[in-house]
Amino acid sequence: MDTQGIPHALSVTTADVTDRKGALLMFQKDKDNLLKAEKVLADGGYQGTQFREEVSELIEADVEIATRNALHNFEVIPKRWTVERSFAWLDKCRRLWKNCERKLNTSLQFMVLAFIRILIQRL
Repeated sequence: MDTQGIPHALSVTTADVTDRKGALLMFQKDKDNLLKAEKVLADGGYQGTQFREEVSELIEADVEIATRNALHNFEVIPKRWTVERSFAWLDKCRRLWKNCERKLNTSLQFMVLAFIRILIQRL
């Protein structure tokens, strides 16, 4: 997502694919859409030099980890709220709250349709 909450790459995987591996597969698949990306903002699950190096190799972008405070109090984490806001927008689409589709591509296309609907409403 960019700072406006508009996705530049989407991917749907099976449950046995880890988030890190799924992100790398998405970066590989949508490399052409991400040529101008300078930074990837990720949560703590993506820490580590291996992920950072693989992202740099695939799309030549730096990885920045948005960390929570140690007390686990609710606090808006700068920049991360745009992604969380976009997920909240998707939650308003009833078809996406539970994955009932048999094919991954169908799930992906419903996500695309949901974002198209969201973008049209913002106009």
